[in-house]
Amino acid sequence: MSPTSASTARLMDGSGLARRLVEETAARAADLTRRTGAQPCLATVLVGEDPASVTYVRMKRARCEKAGIRSRHIELPATTTTAELVATLRTLSDDPEVHGILLQHPVGPHIDERAAFEAIAPEKDVDGVTTSSFAGMSFGLPGFASCTPGGIMRLLDAYDVDPSGKRAVVVGRSAILGKPAGMLLLARDATVTYCHSRTTDLAAAVREADILIAAVGRPRFIKGEDIKPGAVVIDAGYNEGNVGDVDFGSAAARAGLITPVPGGVGPMTIAVLLAQTVDAAERQLAYA
Repeated sequence: MSPTSASTARLMDGSGLARRLVEETAARAADLTRRTGAQPCLATVLVGEDPASVTYVRMKRARCEKAGIRSRHIELPATTTTAELVATLRTLSDDPEVHGILLQHPVGPHIDERAAFEAIAPEKDVDGVTTSSFAGMSFGLPGFASCTPGGIMRLLDAYDVDPSGKRAVVVGRSAILGKPAGMLLLARDATVTYCHSRTTDLAAAVREADILIAAVGRPRFIKGEDIKPGAVVIDAGYNEGNVGDVDFGSAAARAGLITPVPGGVGPMTIAVLLAQTVDAAERQLAYA
């Protein structure tokens, strides 16, 4: 069943919300450029020629242009070593004309991805991938949210979903999606349960969720029969064939709110990246 088929759940329109956020970001970027003479700049770094990564970077650069953000793109060969990538990221971190840095991942199994992420200066980590950013999310300190979890929180706010007191179940524990999503929900007083590949009786945990975040990377992994009636279902998965981690048709018959794939979480991820790039530029140029 497609997201446009009959269902009881209300769709959470990430595309529309992202469009409004990008418009607001473009206005902020234009105002910053007018006041300081400096255009916000996002540097994207791509290692190798993975087709999906190439497409994602091209899309992000196009969105930058629409938002009045200058894009600087660095392409590195697939044979790039960890040391070479770290050196590139440190050079960008030291460049005052670069306000935000995005390392497109995955970067290849021969590279220490965590070491690469940590080479990004925290004040330019607009993708929210460093341990400094994770600490900020966990302790309510200044910093940048991981973009997909940050987009999820904005979606919840837009649809008046208050996590306080709710049971939130996060299926997935990646460092830039599952884990930070749980931390952001916990900061908003949700009771958070993390589930993963070794969770015993996952279906029982899912059935308790008032808010479900599906970020496991398996197509249609979460079945509608396990959705609590009226639950908020956030599908952060994207699999081949425009399929999420939730079986949309069966889940929409039970959920109260649900994100479609595509058109839900995905557009919000890029919109938050752009908004945080302008945030970073404002801070670095001492204008807020």
